[in-house]
Amino acid sequence: MTIVNVARLRRLGGVSVVALAMAGTALPALAERISWGDPVAVGDGQARVAVSEQTDGIPSSVAVVLSAGVLEGLPTETPDQHEWEYLLPMPEDSPITGYQHIGLNWNPHGHIPEGIYSVPHFDLHFYLIDEAERQAITFQGPDREARLAPPENTLVPAGYMIPPDSAVERMGVHGIDTDSEEFHGQPFTRTFVYGYDAGRLIFLEPMVALDYLRSRPVDTLPVKTPAAYSLPGYYPGRYRVVYAPATDEYRVELLDLRPFPATPAKTL
Repeated sequence: MTIVNVARLRRLGGVSVVALAMAGTALPALAERISWGDPVAVGDGQARVAVSEQTDGIPSSVAVVLSAGVLEGLPTETPDQHEWEYLLPMPEDSPITGYQHIGLNWNPHGHIPEGIYSVPHFDLHFYLIDEAERQAITFQGPDREARLAPPENTLVPAGYMIPPDSAVERMGVHGIDTDSEEFHGQPFTRTFVYGYDAGRLIFLEPMVALDYLRSRPVDTLPVKTPAAYSLPGYYPGRYRVVYAPATDEYRVELLDLRPFPATPAKTL
């Protein structure tokens, strides 16, 4: 699959967009279309994926939308289970984004590093591989060392590091932003993680604390980007965590999407 950034010349009433612009005529705003994935029950609410696109068929954002009830009635940790994963399908009628599915993970007591991410929070994994390939990530067997291989520097944004013991089965190896506030004396609210397998960048992961969502944030933040990506897709320059009072929903959204081609993959 190749994704290219193609400028599209459209005509309005027999006059081209370029001609209108050169004449100093204001251009009409492109209408936005939203495609919705099937809803999935989470807590006392539901979560689903929304892909927004302009009329030229180019995706402008990919979001996980949580109804207000998602923040209530969530499962609590038991001796046998400390994390819950909800698989959110992509909309069937959306443009190609590169994202195959989204894993919404609920961590009632957080996870490592202790004292940093050990608070109730959601991890939102935007996977660039399919479910079957993800399930094969076990870090066991003869391909263990190959799967743990570090990515090339071009795949890791400045300020990110891959700490020891960050490999998680059916996910990958996690790269964290050492400039995030939680590593500088502030409580964890939200951050942006990159995930790898066998040296490939295979997922993007906003993480958001439950208490932060309950504060009804309206935040748009920059995304540190690598120089290259392993798989073709539309990658964000910003992300947004916002409460929308009109619909009583929360959105965690990838914005400023730009298309990037694949870089050669390592062989297992």
